[in-house]
Amino acid sequence: MALAAAVLTVTLAGCEKKQAENSSGPAEKAGQQIDRAASRAGEELNKFAGKVGQGMEKAGQKLQDEAKQAQQNEARKDQ
Repeated sequence: MALAAAVLTVTLAGCEKKQAENSSGPAEKAGQQIDRAASRAGEELNKFAGKVGQGMEKAGQKLQDEAKQAQQNEARKDQ
């Protein structure tokens, strides 16, 4: 009897899960689309932020190089 009850419970749980997955309403589908769009937007923002970061690094390096060059030019004037 206990075995039959366990089998029945597992079977019913499996049916309910399949039915819940297949019965997505319009609001749930819209929510899933919003989630996917937000995920893609986040990925694009991360790519953009990476490119901005690389540009900032290059600009910082250029400033350092120019400052070093200016110091060298000033040192030559003092000699």
